[in-house]
Amino acid sequence: MSSFPNSPRLLKGGLVLMDPSTSAVLRTIALQYNPDSLTRSLQIKTLAEGGDRSDVMRLTGPPVETIKLEVEIDATDQLEFPDQNPNTTEFGIQPQLAALETIVYPSSAQIQSNNSLANAGTLEIIPMETPLTLFIWSKSRVLPVRITELSITEEAFDPSLNPLRAKVSLGMRVLSVNDLPFSHKGSSLFLAYQQQKENLAKKSVASLTATGITSIP
Repeated sequence: MSSFPNSPRLLKGGLVLMDPSTSAVLRTIALQYNPDSLTRSLQIKTLAEGGDRSDVMRLTGPPVETIKLEVEIDATDQLEFPDQNPNTTEFGIQPQLAALETIVYPSSAQIQSNNSLANAGTLEIIPMETPLTLFIWSKSRVLPVRITELSITEEAFDPSLNPLRAKVSLGMRVLSVNDLPFSHKGSSLFLAYQQQKENLAKKSVASLTATGITSIP
């Protein structure tokens, strides 16, 4: 905790799993340390090259946005106070890693249920649906995402081989109205994210003279 009482509270980025039907929050995963950098890439969606020239300025939908970041997890601080952190003492950082990893697993209950349906002769088994994953990076960025990449490098272990420090590489694809039904909770969250961008863009004001000209020829 900061020794300065008037210092701003440090917000943490993180992931939230929610039920898209009820909007109930199922799990919150706050990043232990905010990464120093975050890489975003936007793939523009336009009509195919070589089409009608009247269509060259037309967009077919929001760009495909991908996000990559590096997350660090370290048990050092918790191990200084073992009585206050019994899970860390017993398991190291495995609970934190498991919270991230199980996002990309269907639940064991779903697997068992589908196996029972298959054994009962069900002809069509619907693929297992996961909760809606949100990436939160300040109140201006609450994004519905699908995790596309998750790699973990464990770097230190206790005598029981529990990991004590790790780096996690996380890749995500933002889910837009092109990916989800318009009535889906994720679509409304994406539209709110886009509207926030539009509002912020209005605050970035520059005059034509800043470009070195006073009028468009």
